[in-house]
Amino acid sequence: MSVALVWLGVCALGGLGATARFVVDREVSRRASRPFPVGTLVVNISGALLLGFLAGLVLSPHLALLAGTGFVGSYTTFSTWMLETQRLAEERQIRSALANIVISVALGLPAAWLGQTLGAAL
Repeated sequence: MSVALVWLGVCALGGLGATARFVVDREVSRRASRPFPVGTLVVNISGALLLGFLAGLVLSPHLALLAGTGFVGSYTTFSTWMLETQRLAEERQIRSALANIVISVALGLPAAWLGQTLGAAL
Protein backbone atom coordinates (compact mmCIF):
# COMPACT_ATOMS: atom_id res chain seq x y z
CA MET A 1 0.00 0.00 0.00
CA SER A 2 1.50 3.34 -0.98
CA VAL A 3 2.07 6.07 1.59
CA ALA A 4 -0.12 8.47 -0.40
CA LEU A 5 -3.05 6.02 -0.28
CA VAL A 6 -2.60 5.53 3.45
CA TRP A 7 -2.72 9.29 4.05
CA LEU A 8 -5.76 9.68 1.82
CA GLY A 9 -7.39 6.94 3.86
CA VAL A 10 -6.46 8.66 7.11
CA CYS A 11 -8.07 11.86 5.81
CA ALA A 12 -11.24 10.06 4.70
CA LEU A 13 -11.58 8.04 7.90
CA GLY A 14 -10.77 11.17 9.91
CA GLY A 15 -13.74 12.88 8.32
CA LEU A 16 -15.96 9.91 9.14
CA GLY A 17 -14.70 9.82 12.73
CA ALA A 18 -15.33 13.54 13.24
CA THR A 19 -18.82 13.19 11.78
CA ALA A 20 -19.55 10.21 14.03
CA ARG A 21 -18.33 12.19 17.05
CA PHE A 22 -20.62 15.08 16.18
CA VAL A 23 -23.65 12.81 15.74
CA VAL A 24 -23.06 10.71 18.87
CA ASP A 25 -22.28 13.74 21.05
CA ARG A 26 -25.32 15.64 19.81
CA GLU A 27 -27.73 12.73 20.28
CA VAL A 28 -26.46 11.78 23.73
CA SER A 29 -26.39 15.42 24.88
CA ARG A 30 -29.90 15.99 23.55
CA ARG A 31 -31.23 13.00 25.48
CA ALA A 32 -29.27 13.74 28.66
CA SER A 33 -30.12 17.47 28.73
CA ARG A 34 -27.70 18.21 31.58
CA PRO A 35 -24.92 20.74 31.94
CA PHE A 36 -22.51 17.81 32.49
CA PRO A 37 -20.81 16.88 29.16
CA VAL A 38 -22.29 13.38 28.89
CA GLY A 39 -21.98 13.36 25.09
CA THR A 40 -18.22 13.87 25.18
CA LEU A 41 -17.92 11.27 27.93
CA VAL A 42 -19.78 8.67 25.83
CA VAL A 43 -17.68 9.49 22.77
CA ASN A 44 -14.38 9.21 24.63
CA ILE A 45 -15.26 6.00 26.50
CA SER A 46 -16.55 4.28 23.36
CA GLY A 47 -13.44 5.52 21.55
CA ALA A 48 -11.19 4.05 24.26
CA LEU A 49 -13.01 0.73 23.89
CA LEU A 50 -12.63 0.82 20.10
CA LEU A 51 -8.97 1.82 20.16
CA GLY A 52 -8.25 -0.91 22.71
CA PHE A 53 -10.04 -3.39 20.45
CA LEU A 54 -7.98 -2.33 17.46
CA ALA A 55 -4.77 -2.60 19.52
CA GLY A 56 -5.76 -6.09 20.58
CA LEU A 57 -6.14 -7.12 16.95
CA VAL A 58 -2.45 -6.32 16.36
CA LEU A 59 -3.05 -4.67 12.98
CA SER A 60 -0.40 -3.93 10.42
CA PRO A 61 1.16 -0.47 10.81
CA HIS A 62 -0.82 0.90 7.85
CA LEU A 63 -4.15 -0.45 9.09
CA ALA A 64 -3.43 0.75 12.63
CA LEU A 65 -2.72 4.23 11.24
CA LEU A 66 -5.93 4.18 9.20
CA ALA A 67 -8.21 2.89 11.92
CA GLY A 68 -6.52 4.22 15.06
CA THR A 69 -5.28 7.61 13.97
CA GLY A 70 -7.70 8.22 11.12
CA PHE A 71 -11.04 7.19 12.56
CA VAL A 72 -10.64 6.84 16.34
CA GLY A 73 -8.25 9.79 16.61
CA SER A 74 -10.80 12.13 15.11
CA TYR A 75 -13.74 10.44 16.84
CA THR A 76 -12.37 10.94 20.36
CA THR A 77 -11.60 14.37 21.65
CA PHE A 78 -9.15 15.18 24.42
CA SER A 79 -9.32 18.91 23.72
CA THR A 80 -13.12 19.07 24.04
CA TRP A 81 -12.92 17.06 27.26
CA MET A 82 -10.44 19.53 28.75
CA LEU A 83 -12.31 22.59 27.46
CA GLU A 84 -15.58 21.35 28.96
CA THR A 85 -13.84 20.62 32.24
CA GLN A 86 -12.38 24.14 32.23
CA ARG A 87 -15.82 25.60 31.45
CA LEU A 88 -17.36 23.73 34.37
CA ALA A 89 -14.61 25.03 36.68
CA GLU A 90 -15.07 28.60 35.44
CA GLU A 91 -18.79 28.28 36.18
CA ARG A 92 -17.81 27.20 39.71
CA GLN A 93 -19.17 23.71 39.15
CA ILE A 94 -16.06 22.25 40.73
CA ARG A 95 -17.63 18.90 41.61
CA SER A 96 -18.79 18.42 38.03
CA ALA A 97 -15.37 19.43 36.68
CA LEU A 98 -13.59 16.97 38.96
CA ALA A 99 -16.20 14.30 38.23
CA ASN A 100 -15.60 14.79 34.51
CA ILE A 101 -11.91 14.01 34.98
CA VAL A 102 -12.34 11.14 37.44
CA ILE A 103 -15.20 9.44 35.60
CA SER A 104 -13.45 9.73 32.24
CA VAL A 105 -10.29 8.10 33.54
CA ALA A 106 -12.12 5.57 35.73
CA LEU A 107 -14.22 4.39 32.78
CA GLY A 108 -11.74 5.02 29.97
CA LEU A 109 -8.93 2.81 31.23
CA PRO A 110 -11.15 -0.25 31.80
CA ALA A 111 -12.85 0.36 28.44
CA ALA A 112 -9.48 0.36 26.66
CA TRP A 113 -8.45 -2.77 28.55
CA LEU A 114 -11.73 -4.52 27.73
CA GLY A 115 -11.43 -3.58 24.07
CA GLN A 116 -7.85 -4.85 23.93
CA THR A 117 -8.85 -8.08 25.63
CA LEU A 118 -11.72 -8.61 23.18
CA GLY A 119 -9.54 -7.76 20.18
CA ALA A 120 -6.78 -10.12 21.31
CA ALA A 121 -9.31 -12.93 21.73
CA LEU A 122 -10.11 -12.86 18.01
